[in-house]
Amino acid sequence: MRRRRALALLLVTMAFFSRPVIAVDRIGLTASIIGKSTLESAKGVFKLGFFTPPGGKGTYLGIWYANIQSDLTVVWVANRQHPVINAPGVVTLSANGLVIVDAQNTTVWSSPVPAGAITAGATARLHDDGNFAVSSDGSDSQSVVLWQSFDYPTDTLLPGMKLGEDRKKGITRNITSWSSPTDPSPGKYTFKLVLGGLPEFFLFDNSKTTPIYASGPWNGEILTGVPGLKSQQAKGDFTFTVLSSPEETYFNYSISNRNPSFLTRFIVDGTEGKLQRIWSSDDGKSWINNKNSYPIDPCDNYGSCGAFGYCVYTEGQPQQCNCLPGFQSLSAQGSFQDTSKGCARITNLTCGDGDGFWRVNRMKLPDATKATVHAGMTLDQCKQECLRNCSCNAYAAADVSGGVNRGCVIWTVGLMDMRKYPEEFVQDLYIRLPQSQIDALNAPARRRRLIKNVVIAVVTTICGILGVVGCCCLWRDKMRWKRHSRIGKSSKAGDIPFRVRKNPASSPARDQWFDENNTSVEDDLDLPLFDLEMIFDATDRFAANNKIGEGGFGPVYLGRLEDGQEVAVKRLSRRSVQGVVEFKNEVKLIAKLQHRNLVRLLGCCIDDNERVLVYEYMHNKSLDTFIFDEGNRKLLSWNKRFEIILGIARGLLYLHEDSRFRIIHRDLKASNVLLDRNMVPKVSDFGIARMFEGDQTTAYTGKVIGTYGYMSPEYAMDGVFSMKSDVFSFGVLVLEIVAGRRNRGFCESELNLNLLRYAWMLWKEGKSMNLLDELIGDIFDDIEVLRCIHVALLCVEVEPKNRPLMSSVVMMLASENATLPQPNEPGLNIGKITSDTESSHGLTSNSVTITTIEAR
Repeated sequence: MRRRRALALLLVTMAFFSRPVIAVDRIGLTASIIGKSTLESAKGVFKLGFFTPPGGKGTYLGIWYANIQSDLTVVWVANRQHPVINAPGVVTLSANGLVIVDAQNTTVWSSPVPAGAITAGATARLHDDGNFAVSSDGSDSQSVVLWQSFDYPTDTLLPGMKLGEDRKKGITRNITSWSSPTDPSPGKYTFKLVLGGLPEFFLFDNSKTTPIYASGPWNGEILTGVPGLKSQQAKGDFTFTVLSSPEETYFNYSISNRNPSFLTRFIVDGTEGKLQRIWSSDDGKSWINNKNSYPIDPCDNYGSCGAFGYCVYTEGQPQQCNCLPGFQSLSAQGSFQDTSKGCARITNLTCGDGDGFWRVNRMKLPDATKATVHAGMTLDQCKQECLRNCSCNAYAAADVSGGVNRGCVIWTVGLMDMRKYPEEFVQDLYIRLPQSQIDALNAPARRRRLIKNVVIAVVTTICGILGVVGCCCLWRDKMRWKRHSRIGKSSKAGDIPFRVRKNPASSPARDQWFDENNTSVEDDLDLPLFDLEMIFDATDRFAANNKIGEGGFGPVYLGRLEDGQEVAVKRLSRRSVQGVVEFKNEVKLIAKLQHRNLVRLLGCCIDDNERVLVYEYMHNKSLDTFIFDEGNRKLLSWNKRFEIILGIARGLLYLHEDSRFRIIHRDLKASNVLLDRNMVPKVSDFGIARMFEGDQTTAYTGKVIGTYGYMSPEYAMDGVFSMKSDVFSFGVLVLEIVAGRRNRGFCESELNLNLLRYAWMLWKEGKSMNLLDELIGDIFDDIEVLRCIHVALLCVEVEPKNRPLMSSVVMMLASENATLPQPNEPGLNIGKITSDTESSHGLTSNSVTITTIEAR
């Protein structure tokens, strides 16, 4: 025995010192790699040699990155189940392939190749993609690969490697985790292809039969459980392929050549039990911390909501399980807390002409490994095939690449492992239901169509009547215009349809109409000046039956100009202390606030002691007449409420950041948001607004004025106001619009909570959808509702510095991809005004509120 060991050691030593000189990236016949000697790929990306894991026992032949400086990142191990115990290990290319022997010349591992395939010119070469390949003789372009490490992956999938099954060669390529960081032998977790109806990849805990995670079926374009891969591919940095043919089925990927040093890999992590994609810094010398891990979130856990259930996940909240349309929970409590039980049909199938299909999308397709695929069918043929099979539960197109539906996939088992995406469109899935269930699901849409048709008919009739009335009014106005022309009280022909003072000298207030350069207010403001007599005509001399409201500065009247245009006329009270100069400054400022979501000032009038402002008339009055009225609330769908929220936000953004001066409104509330014919919101009532100049962001007042329930804590208690004060009021208003309830006067009787506190309690408990107005109907986007509540809670935080700017608010509301921070506990509403309409400076009517801006 001693002689045998000595002879083996002598042979190894002789081989080491007498081996021929070889290229750095390859070995030929009889050449070997011993001990610490290594091969390095041509561009220095990878190395191959023997290594011992830190803290481990035994030596292994492996491949690792040559330039990663932080640690030894091994991507492939040859003898992972058979370490070399008696070092040094030797690997040699022989006639039988690659062979690893230990110091006693005992064969530890080999890579057999077909008999007679290796000739004198054969080599084993380490390539720059990490593949260690044995090739026949000849040049690289002509050689035949006889064996390669890419066919036998360990725990890592490199760019260019295939994951799947080659039926022609009889090779199955999976990746399996290490047993531990010190032991590269096959561990607990495996990521592999499962063949069946449609290709799909699964992460398994090898001790269990149920997978941990599934990629979703391949539909010819994407893996439906990883829709983000498509967007990554669109950026040009990452390209993936799933090939399914009679000979082989596999997934592989590649990266762009934008940076040759950039590295990336997929591994099965044995510690966390996840599939991870890891990438390097641009110089390829270290791994960066962020990585993609699958499962990504609780909804990625396989079958987390049971059969016929689907999962919805919003970051920062618990997963939510729902039943597909036409199904109900199997949970004993009637809720969906026990997700493992899944869902069952509400009504059984008739297995005949009494069945139909309900279409869903934005879904991860159900597990299709047990589904049946008919490659040559059209989608309509697929539907008929499903109807003929009494066991069929759903069908879909098997291939949607290029935007064209091809083939057919039919599920005759329970629909497992579905989840709903907030925005990604995957493909249509058609769920089989009894026709009675489909009729019940379609009923709300039919009611909406019926209402729409009735409304169109009524509106058409009314428009016809109004057209006739309008013609009569035009004829009457034409006659009146001719009469005024004869007595010389109107402008000459061709002027605008309202009369403008033509002789300022005739007014006692002439010096107030012209500045020292004799420039008229009309020229200075680029705003029409209405003649007082024209105002009298429009309002029937401020007739009582034309009065539509009373504000803090005076009454508001409905007026009709000579061209038939309806306007809101604000007549300032004689008791007002505001002088002509201050009035002019206010008009100048308001006239420059031109935005779609702000009430527009059409003109003004100063004549002796009369001061009048003329605004566009809002036909649908103010927002509070809708959201706080049980009858009118039903008319506001969620889509319209969301448009109103966005419009108010854009109006505030204009005041804060986009107008010539920064305007702080200080009295934003439902009654100060007006709605035009098309329900477009317009912010009004600038009575207590303040103007900031330059870099000013905060101001203080000793006289706190505003509306109870909307004032921010720092303004109500300390008189400090800023843009963040308006943001707080906006947050309160959003919660009121969502809930259809006033913040002031709202009380959750059992918990003694106001609206803000109640919204916060529901948020913490993950029940925010309970805040939604019950009269809104069943047509709404739950993700959109939750985003509005989330943004509102950010706006009503106690600390002003934690509240977002309106620019951020608009971005968060308008973007479905925006990442929102977690909100903190809301501030306590404190106010000094006890009525929603008792503002120190303004009272809404028709809800035009004409006010004063304190420009100081």
